[in-house]
Amino acid sequence: MSDDLVTLTINGEEIKAKPGTMLIDVADDEGIHIPRFCYHKKLSVAANCRMCLVDVEKAPKPLPACATPVMDGMTVLTRSERAVSAQKDTMEFLLINHPLDCPICDQGGECELQDLSVAHGNSSSNFHEMKRVVADKDIGPLIATEMTRCIQCTRCVRFGEEIAGMREMGATGRGDTMAIGTYIDKSLASELSGNIIDVCPVGALTAKPSRYKARAWEVNQAHSIASHDSVGSNINLHTFKGKVIRSIPNENEAINECWISDRDRFSYQGLDTEDRLEEPMMKVDGNWQTISWDVALDYVADHLNHSDPEQTGVLASARATTEELYLLQKLMRAKGISNIDHRLRQTDFSDQDKSPQFPWLGSTLPELEDEDVIVLIGSDVRREQPMANHRIRKAVLKGAKVIVINPIKVDFNYSVEHNIVASPVNLVKVLGAIATASGDVPVQLAGLKQDANDQANDIAQLLKDAKNATVLVGNLAVQHPNYATLRALGSVIASNTGASLGYLAESANTVGAWLTGNVPHRVAGGEASGAKGLDAADMMMRALKTFVLLDVDPSFDCDDPQKAEAAMHHAKVIALTSFASDKMRAYADILLPISTFAETSGSFINAEGTQQTFRAVAKAADLVKPAWKVLRVLGNTMEVDGFDYMSSEDVLKEFNEKVT
Repeated sequence: MSDDLVTLTINGEEIKAKPGTMLIDVADDEGIHIPRFCYHKKLSVAANCRMCLVDVEKAPKPLPACATPVMDGMTVLTRSERAVSAQKDTMEFLLINHPLDCPICDQGGECELQDLSVAHGNSSSNFHEMKRVVADKDIGPLIATEMTRCIQCTRCVRFGEEIAGMREMGATGRGDTMAIGTYIDKSLASELSGNIIDVCPVGALTAKPSRYKARAWEVNQAHSIASHDSVGSNINLHTFKGKVIRSIPNENEAINECWISDRDRFSYQGLDTEDRLEEPMMKVDGNWQTISWDVALDYVADHLNHSDPEQTGVLASARATTEELYLLQKLMRAKGISNIDHRLRQTDFSDQDKSPQFPWLGSTLPELEDEDVIVLIGSDVRREQPMANHRIRKAVLKGAKVIVINPIKVDFNYSVEHNIVASPVNLVKVLGAIATASGDVPVQLAGLKQDANDQANDIAQLLKDAKNATVLVGNLAVQHPNYATLRALGSVIASNTGASLGYLAESANTVGAWLTGNVPHRVAGGEASGAKGLDAADMMMRALKTFVLLDVDPSFDCDDPQKAEAAMHHAKVIALTSFASDKMRAYADILLPISTFAETSGSFINAEGTQQTFRAVAKAADLVKPAWKVLRVLGNTMEVDGFDYMSSEDVLKEFNEKVT
């Protein structure tokens, strides 16, 4: 192994490194500081800021560490007189036109330019002319621009081209007249566009929703998990006076790298909207009245204790934490209620007994990058799971071929080998043809066989020839009226071609909802339920007398909102919810205010099966309680054994013991 390494010396320290590695990367690995602006470990080398100039023995002038590959016998000094002088001169040039906006700049206190100018700059300048001013552009509601602060590092430009896959930012002019901007005003359309805020080393690009809300040293930062899709992106939430004012990436190379989607970055704005529920309420004679928690829990306990279990339906959100979902099904099943489901947008449950223990991705997220062929069945992955789509794009850049089979046309930010758009009826026929071309079709699916056309044969052959291939089933397929058939055909195609079969699960805790037993046919841990209940679709069809909702608004979360609302209007509705829309207030009978993900501790399980925990970050209103606590106290009120938990960690421990 050592024969493949070169030996060099940095600041008198002997170091071994792989040939061709850039000097700045070797220094970073060894903890040796070299200043930089344009360099970013995830972007291509630009070498245009010149801040990383170092002194290399026998070199006629200082060299940029970001663009200098290591060589055997190289001797480097990062703090020699020549290196320090070059860095100071570079910093002076960068500051020539930079405005003194630090007191009002949102980047102040966490600005790379501030830090490096103090560490590597001069205390005076030889420039006494007028500074240049650059006109700002309005590039949309999410990103604020102050382009006079721009130092032309081009990180934002390279991010758009190399990571987001969209050339939205660019440079015009050169030298002193060079300016960074969008090609078209207000044109930032990428689902990852907010990351240019993070890569910008100065205050030229900042988050517009949090502008002027607080200084960097005034906020509290805490780790959390994004609550929208099944990737489970790691984020840091910034709070000020108990409220979330910003969301930024928390680097996790195995999950979201150092990026997050715009949805995960800016959706915190919805945590404190006008329809936020802040106190328990009960409908009395058609009017809403505020009540105490004791009255609310006594009412719910009495109603559930005297309700017919077969006439009670429980709808849970896959956005709820694992702890909340586990306690919900435990409490309901203790009272004989088996009509429990989280699959609110699914309509075909005919093969649910054959479904896997949970909708697994079929691989880890990094392994998606190494696939040679990826088949997407019924998926708008770019918008539904942006960070999974990012991994697929990286695979395409390595030469992977993507095959898309969808009931609607969707856009991708990478080339697609076959982009098949078929009506919901013909979608089954398309998959039937590919299954036929791939090999034998099981007898029970023989009626679905179709004549294999050239396209089907090509897709089957691509899968067979691939060293690594995967078939991924998306949300559009799950919502298809013949989902069971689509899943079965996808399984046949994967089996016949040696590909893996995976699922792009919809929500942050879809996997957790399955494993906790929030389905009518399985209990926690995935074992078959002794008393099989009704699925979500059947609950809407039957005239059930009671519904319990956990973080669910049927008007927005169900496949058929009108049918769901009609079912609610004919039943007694108990809603544990953070928000109460006008439609929910029309059919609900009692509203119990629960914390959002930012206000409670808990865990999510992502599509690859990784369990990730988080703590409460923000402070909820005084009468808003974490759902796991509400369910725990409700269990005590209903006199159900086993509800003596002292913390959410106790709940998670019990759940984990059942799963393992």
